[in-house]
Amino acid sequence: MPRSILIVNPNASRVTPDLTVAVEGALRAAGELETVLTERPGHAAEIAEAVSREDAERIYVFSGDGGYNEVVNGLEVDLPVGFIPGGSTSVFPRALGVPRDPVDAARALAASPAERRISLGRVNGRRFTFSGGFGIDAELVRRVDALGRASGKRANDLAFARAVAGIFAESRARFAPAMEVEGLGRVAFALVANGHPYSYVGRIPLRIAPKARFELGLDLVAPRELRARRLPQVAAWALAGKGQQRSPHVLYVHDADELVVRADQPLPLQVDGEDLGDVEEAHFEAERSALRVLVPE
Repeated sequence: MPRSILIVNPNASRVTPDLTVAVEGALRAAGELETVLTERPGHAAEIAEAVSREDAERIYVFSGDGGYNEVVNGLEVDLPVGFIPGGSTSVFPRALGVPRDPVDAARALAASPAERRISLGRVNGRRFTFSGGFGIDAELVRRVDALGRASGKRANDLAFARAVAGIFAESRARFAPAMEVEGLGRVAFALVANGHPYSYVGRIPLRIAPKARFELGLDLVAPRELRARRLPQVAAWALAGKGQQRSPHVLYVHDADELVVRADQPLPLQVDGEDLGDVEEAHFEAERSALRVLVPE
């Protein structure tokens, strides 16, 4: 019987004591299980770092995307990891095809022998699972975080929509070139995808980098300049995933091993929805075949 460790963030948006018990039950049906609850920011990384092959054969994470990010940054052994949706969005497991219901996800992953070996992204030394953003994208994350978290729960999609509207209103929907992609030219902001879709708004996937795949390197999508008259075009390629690869107004790089972006002044940087502060340079790298993930059979 496989031995597994379940890392739970009790403050994630959809994690409750009852759901945690139900998830544990689904996982225990497949073998021995030890559950560890996180107690503070960064604790999930510490727990993952302490896991050895002698401790477990599998790791499960019941959390949101921030918790998944901590685990992949702490993990030092080549063990398969199952990601169970516990956040309001949980982009990473959804993009991997994991059921949205936490108990269904736990049951499917525990019963499945299937794995995928995928790449991870890294920026300035910090790993990420599905996306990194430099500029507007990270500013959005920061503004939503500034709204606070009710009982530890992050703000919902409506709060994100209001934050987006605020950013566009303040700039009058005009974003001039503010950074340089080394060797490729000036852009207004940079979105870097490790997989597809880039994110979700409710049930709607954002198809910002439609060619990105978890088994490949990184994709860069960077508007060279953004003005109000191009907003319908931007909305179309974000939702439908068409046009940006050929648009003269968008820099699109597919399957890159390395990308260096330098801003004119310090700007916000985010990975997997986590604010990394203001930086002048973002050095993105692809870690190919870096992680074993459990997927439904």
